[in-house]
Amino acid sequence: MTRARELANLAGVSETALSNRNLILNGAKVIDQRNSGASVSGDGKFPVDRWKASKVGAGAFSMQQSSTTPADFNHSVVCTVTTADTSISASDEYSYRHFVEGFNFCHANWGTSSAYPVTLSFWVRSSVTGTYAVGFRNNAGNRTNPSTYTISSANTWEYKTVTVAGDTTGTWEGASNAIGVGVIFSLGAGSNYQGTANAWNASGTWSTASATQWISNSSATWYVTGIQLEIGSQSTPFEHRSFGEELNSCKRFYEHSYPYGTSAGSANGGIGAYHIHAGRSRGNNYGLVTQRYTVEKRAAATVTMFGYQGTSGQVANGDTGANLGASTVIQNGATSFLPKNASGGTMADVALIYHYSADAEL
Repeated sequence: MTRARELANLAGVSETALSNRNLILNGAKVIDQRNSGASVSGDGKFPVDRWKASKVGAGAFSMQQSSTTPADFNHSVVCTVTTADTSISASDEYSYRHFVEGFNFCHANWGTSSAYPVTLSFWVRSSVTGTYAVGFRNNAGNRTNPSTYTISSANTWEYKTVTVAGDTTGTWEGASNAIGVGVIFSLGAGSNYQGTANAWNASGTWSTASATQWISNSSATWYVTGIQLEIGSQSTPFEHRSFGEELNSCKRFYEHSYPYGTSAGSANGGIGAYHIHAGRSRGNNYGLVTQRYTVEKRAAATVTMFGYQGTSGQVANGDTGANLGASTVIQNGATSFLPKNASGGTMADVALIYHYSADAEL
């Protein structure tokens, strides 16, 4: 045992730095660039930044940033069953998940003989009591460890910790922009996703046979906040980061040009729209002016343009705000993109105005 680890153990803290020890982004559910607090539902939707739903099956649940919280927190996410799935098939699954980038997880050394354990801690509350599963997976989805926690009292905030032994085999991402580790909260899972609890499985089984099928309960609720993942076998108090720091960290994966609190695609997006002058009229397929992101992205982003009226795939007349012509993007990389005239004709030599969203999520 190194001297640093000895001191950490004596102090009763995790075997990591006192700051930047939480590998999870937006664990306190503070940042919601996409929805501005509105409810969303469906597979692949993000109720808050860096956290998304996965849904395969006949059931459905909504998700929303919430002000119902335990002490010391201001936000949570609430999931609510809108369509119960009372007959879950083998391939059905419902989950709430987060992917940690490889650059931020590689020092856990998973996939080697010196793999560290990690500890996940969080606050949770549900109208449905019972045993729940939270799983850990690699980038390929063929190494998973489903752990369990218990919700003992309905509609009551409870603090949970789960410690997982580091995986000494399997293939895990090193210092890369791919998935370093996935954290998957199961809200319902068929037998295809059920594996041995508290063990590494060479499969995609991130839930267990004993886990509560929350999605089977009409109007059930499940809240979570204060999610922290740290290297070591002990949990520490939640690491609150400043709003600005958390926002910039989230922008590595998604940003838009609208003011914070205004959702992408909103009409008359207000201050923050990009005004440019092309210099001359632009024919079809000609680029306009390169736009740089406020934060470099994890990878080349998927970009959507919006006219001032909120119409996707448009740029607007900078004088009137009216849609001026269809626009797509080219040369979209990690640092910038180039809007392109896609109207099929010539775009007039006037001031242009537009908003954009850029998605580089894992």
